[in-house]
Amino acid sequence: MGLLGHGAIGSNVAEALRRGVVPGAVLGGVLTRGRTAPPAAVRDLPELLASADVVVEAAGQRALREHGPAVLAAGRDLLAVSAGALADEAFFRELTRPAGARPGRLLICPGALGGLDVVRAAALAGPLASVRLTSSKAPASLVQPWMDEPTAERLRSLRPGDDPVTVFDGDAREAAARFPRNANVAATLALAAGDRAAVRVRLVAAPDTRLTRHVVEFTGPLGEYRFELANLPDPGNPATSGLVAPAVLRSLADLVPGVAWRVA
Repeated sequence: MGLLGHGAIGSNVAEALRRGVVPGAVLGGVLTRGRTAPPAAVRDLPELLASADVVVEAAGQRALREHGPAVLAAGRDLLAVSAGALADEAFFRELTRPAGARPGRLLICPGALGGLDVVRAAALAGPLASVRLTSSKAPASLVQPWMDEPTAERLRSLRPGDDPVTVFDGDAREAAARFPRNANVAATLALAAGDRAAVRVRLVAAPDTRLTRHVVEFTGPLGEYRFELANLPDPGNPATSGLVAPAVLRSLADLVPGVAWRVA
């Protein structure tokens, strides 16, 4: 297993692999831009590819754009955490070209979201009529560089007891572009639904929450569905759910040969 990134997600994954949390999975190398050298540090992407059968991208959308095509071209499986980058249609097409052009497999980590097996199954029965994601997060995590100062200050100044504020209500592609640090869940849901343009996303600044809450609602030919998740943030990076690193490890465990059975 190779890792792109050694931040809140990558460091937790690396440490778990070193402890043998995923039997049969060995940490081959870590490529990072950080100033400190992580365990199993490598100098560049070719060295990382030489050390790994599977590469985990845990370094953000920029890293996925920069290294993803080369990882797949080298015939390695790529487990992407920063699915928000795939909201770019041209980049998505580049990574999902026919196998002859990209012999490696692109795999999407569910990250902070669950229930995607139900979404994917329902979408196979026919187009989903509607898909809605409502995410409630700490106000400061939703402040963006493009916001004018009054808007950003309003979010920063929200205190417990204040009413929640809807910061965004639009489609998944626009959410990924405008809120790149908060868009991976929306992009992952859109990929599972099979129609990224049809997924509506609402982002809410919730001053009373300690948890990042995601509510998924969708309807299709087989019925109506609703599920909710509430995740604690990662202590090392409040903008990241604490569930993401375990989700990476679970995805890696499913790739290890010799597993007698698994829930797909």
